[in-house]
Amino acid sequence: MNVLLFIVLFTALGGVLSVLAAALFLLLPEPQQKQVLPHGISFAIGALLTGAFCGLIPHAFEEVTPQQISTLSATILAGILGFFVLEKLLVWRHCHSNACEAHGEDSHDNHHHGHNHSHGSGHRPAGMFIILGDGIHNFVDGVLIGAAFLTDVQLGIVTSLAVAAHEIPQEVGDFAILLHSGYRRGEALFYNVLASLTTVIGGVLAYFSLGDLHHVLPYFLTLAASSFIYIAVADLIPSLHQKTDMKTSLQQIGFILAGVVLILVMQGIAHRFEGAA
Repeated sequence: MNVLLFIVLFTALGGVLSVLAAALFLLLPEPQQKQVLPHGISFAIGALLTGAFCGLIPHAFEEVTPQQISTLSATILAGILGFFVLEKLLVWRHCHSNACEAHGEDSHDNHHHGHNHSHGSGHRPAGMFIILGDGIHNFVDGVLIGAAFLTDVQLGIVTSLAVAAHEIPQEVGDFAILLHSGYRRGEALFYNVLASLTTVIGGVLAYFSLGDLHHVLPYFLTLAASSFIYIAVADLIPSLHQKTDMKTSLQQIGFILAGVVLILVMQGIAHRFEGAA
């Protein structure tokens, strides 16, 4: 049971670090939060797309035979289409058959002004998708950490630290997405914690049933990737087109590239740690 204790402690580590990063954002004064939030959205676009195309999808393809790659690709397509249908259903339910144009100019304004009360109707679907995608991604991270600890405790510790280092910048961006989607700060913090707990669940399940989880792991990876792609392309990128002046556009591009570079750097650090182990 000592190995199981290590798995629980170190899978929880990443969640604690991500929550601390989100809490630092909460400590900023309200005016600074409003200034930082658009940059966080741009950063999140780069982080999500890089995590999907340079991390999740390649790793999933490495885990299967060449004959299964087409099935995984179909899973990505099905995931994106599924999230589109799910968002349509949520938008239809939100409108209640009224003549509203979801995600239009008025809808964006309402999310920031008219829906600041406590009920959930002001939450944009991207918030739910980022929670779902993060939960799946963190669950897979937990499985990987559990597998490493079952191989060797030292390898498990190193892998846990590498995963935590990789997740921190993305979690900060995810917190910005939740605020952008109409969640209150307390709600965003709560759902960040909730999504991080799936890392512990993945690690514990890996400990008890690693063989069964190994076969479905690539499909969890591709579903997480499809979630991240859909959020970035369908919800976040269109929001950046609301401001078209040169200064803002250059800032958006710069923070998108910052998200790309930082995730790639964290992946490189993780690979070096894993190689050293």
